[in-house]
Amino acid sequence: MQTTSVAIASLAALFLSPAARAADDEKLERIDKSREVLHEFIGMPEGIPRDLVDKAECLAVIPSSKKFAFGVGATFGKGVLVCRKDDGRGRWGAPLMLHTEGGSFGLQVGGQSADVVLLIMNRKGVDKLLESKLTLGADASVAAGPVGRKAAAATDVQMHAEILSYSRSRGVFAGVSLEGASLRPDKDANERLYGAQVNPRAVVLEGTKTVPPQARALVDTLQSLAPTHVSRN
Repeated sequence: MQTTSVAIASLAALFLSPAARAADDEKLERIDKSREVLHEFIGMPEGIPRDLVDKAECLAVIPSSKKFAFGVGATFGKGVLVCRKDDGRGRWGAPLMLHTEGGSFGLQVGGQSADVVLLIMNRKGVDKLLESKLTLGADASVAAGPVGRKAAAATDVQMHAEILSYSRSRGVFAGVSLEGASLRPDKDANERLYGAQVNPRAVVLEGTKTVPPQARALVDTLQSLAPTHVSRN
């Protein structure tokens, strides 16, 4: 009986392995692409101002977000959220995997892919996201972020928005409004990343999780791009 049980378990593992490997590949690819997008968005002269990154509480990256439309726009994608630790040093903590959907890009026909970065300037929006999901424009104010080396040219609307959004599509980089899009934790991807079910709040705000090896390069890149942050406590 024991031999039969072992054989059945081995057979099940054999059939599940391809799916498990595919899930792990997707997780790693998402994290690595997020790191690449982040580095490019902040590193380019016309990109996200570093002084805004320095002031942000959290940052979300959605690489290759898909946009489809016929008359009105919509988007969906998978990304990563990283927030600062509550340690008084302003350092970035462990990541949380995200899923995004909905939202309007205006009148358009056809579909295309875009990289999206969101700067979350305070914890209000993050709290809503960790409860269930965050709808941009409804649960937190969102505006197209200013671009360039400095944020001095930012409008009053931009500087008072809770979330600043950026997008790059077909090589064109700009701040873009994403009102109506929603963000929520990607439960399955987080479980694969940490090896067990996790409490999103514990990961993002309470700092109970260390940065997984797969995400170390992403967090290190973010830390190196905004080294001048100081605590506002």
